[in-house]
Amino acid sequence: MDSMIDVLLRRSENEIILAETLIRLSEDKAAKDFMNVPRAMTFYSGVISHSYYAIFYAAKAILLKNGIKTTAPEIHKKTYEAFKKTFVDTGILDIELLKIYKTIAIRAEDLLGIFEKEKSKRGRFTYATISQANKEPAEDSLRNAKIFTTNIIKITEKK
Repeated sequence: MDSMIDVLLRRSENEIILAETLIRLSEDKAAKDFMNVPRAMTFYSGVISHSYYAIFYAAKAILLKNGIKTTAPEIHKKTYEAFKKTFVDTGILDIELLKIYKTIAIRAEDLLGIFEKEKSKRGRFTYATISQANKEPAEDSLRNAKIFTTNIIKITEKK
C-alpha cells in the first residue's frame, strides 16, 4: 500500500483511540485522580473533534487510493465533496457513510469552524451547552466514526 495512504489510515485509527481515551477520562474517577484532572471536567467536545478527524483521514486515504488528492485551501470541504462525488453519487459506497461523514463534520464545524458556510451553527456544542451535555453527541460521533473508518479501512486495504 502507498505509504501516504497507510499514514492516513493509521492517523484515522489513532484519532479513534484518542477519542475513546477521552471518553474514558471524562467518566473514570480513578483516571482523573491519576492524571490530576478535576472530577467535574469532561472532554466530550474533544471526542467529537477527534471522531471527525478519524473520518477525515479515512476519507482522504480512500480518495488518495483512487488517485484523488485534496489540498488547502478549504481542504475539509474539498475532501467531503470529493468523497461524495467519487464514492456516494456513483453508488460505489452506501449513502449511510456519507450521512455519518456529514453529521460528524457539522458537529466538528460547530467546534472547529471547518466549513465557512456553516459558521452560523458554531457554538451549539461548545458555547450553548455545558460540556457534560455533549456526552450523547460525543458517544454518537465516536460510534459513527468507528463504523465509517472500519468500512473505509477494509475497502482501502482490499483494493
